[in-house]
Amino acid sequence: MNSTPRLKLFLMMVLEFFIWGAWLPLIFGYLPSLKFEVWQQQAILAAFPVASIVGMFFSNEFADRKFAAEKFLAFSHLVGGLAILGCGLTQSFWPFFACMSVHCLLYVPTISITNSIAFANMKDPANEFGLIRMGGTIGWILAAWPFTFIFVDWDIVNKANPAGFVDWLGKALSSPLTGDAAKAATRWTYIVSGLASLALAMLSLALPHTPPKKSTGGGTAWSQAFGLLKHPFVAILWLVTFIDSFVHNCYFNWTGVFLGTPKADGGVGIAANWIQPVMSIGQVAEILTMFILGATLKTLGWRTTMIVGILGHAARFAVYSFVPDSAALIILIQVLHGICYAFFFATVYIFVDAYFPKDIRSSAQGLFNLQILGVGALVANYVCPILIQQTFHVGDKTNFKGLFLVPLAASVAAAVALALFFHPPRQLSANAGGGSAPAH
Repeated sequence: MNSTPRLKLFLMMVLEFFIWGAWLPLIFGYLPSLKFEVWQQQAILAAFPVASIVGMFFSNEFADRKFAAEKFLAFSHLVGGLAILGCGLTQSFWPFFACMSVHCLLYVPTISITNSIAFANMKDPANEFGLIRMGGTIGWILAAWPFTFIFVDWDIVNKANPAGFVDWLGKALSSPLTGDAAKAATRWTYIVSGLASLALAMLSLALPHTPPKKSTGGGTAWSQAFGLLKHPFVAILWLVTFIDSFVHNCYFNWTGVFLGTPKADGGVGIAANWIQPVMSIGQVAEILTMFILGATLKTLGWRTTMIVGILGHAARFAVYSFVPDSAALIILIQVLHGICYAFFFATVYIFVDAYFPKDIRSSAQGLFNLQILGVGALVANYVCPILIQQTFHVGDKTNFKGLFLVPLAASVAAAVALALFFHPPRQLSANAGGGSAPAH
């Protein structure tokens, strides 16, 4: 690849995941702070996965067959960016729900479309995608760290009158907002996300032209993508992807709350302004993992690489369950997020590009995003609030050990299913992607 298109694709991924990473980690604690009822929280959290399901049948079809992908991306981020800005300007349920719904309907399909734009402009996806997609990881990290300062109680810092930059920085990092003030500051996550979305809308117009492709198999792109589920190896991967998505979303639903809950109540007791940076450690590890993803795939093959990614979840939730009083270990175990994401989800995207027809590129990515961002997330976002606020909530405390055993068991089951039943053919199909791919 020429270095200029590669840089543009890299920046596209940075902004794409900055947008999502700015608001997602804190929304699970923010919605209850707005006094939204459980069903209202579930409705808002359902907007993202429902948008993934809807996008599978409409947005991805348009990007495959009707419009240049980069123009579709620009429109989606322009309107979606204005919508997420609206979430930062209201604390009433119906306006918040409406803005979030519009944003998600336009944003979620762009995750498949950015993948498609990237793959369409690569010569060697197995080696190049990890490096391009690493931009998304960096974007997620960049979205976390500014809030370390947004969640600072500046009144305390100013009254301390620190001398010099080092003293000022130390005082700022040790003076987090608490209580209602911390909750109120969370609205800035949506404003920052919206500004990033508008920036990506402008960048999209400078991306490599990725025109729609004519059908080579008849029927709609999404129907052809679903038709590939007749192959057992595709069907089992699709089902395992659902389980892994559920487990992945359990992590986002519960980790922020777990980290911020005082130790006396069974949590880790991390200050509000450090929760997102701690969770971003996994994204830092993800950068390193992306660097070695291509080599790992060639060495271990599809199945083993994915199994390692799934078992990363099991190890992390095992630490949450059985060593909850070790803050240092819980912070350290965040590094497994890189393995969880890169070795499973990123590998799935590369696998889809290698095995699926190119004229349904966006819809093929959307088929698996239907599970990753849609059904798996929808089930998790419905079940997780009930489990943490009702099922495993005893008195005024949460039974975190029992709570985390649920995704632990699910991830182990998914790894076993993949080991026993996922056997892709050694030869790529005639109309699948170019280039060689790991066969085992």
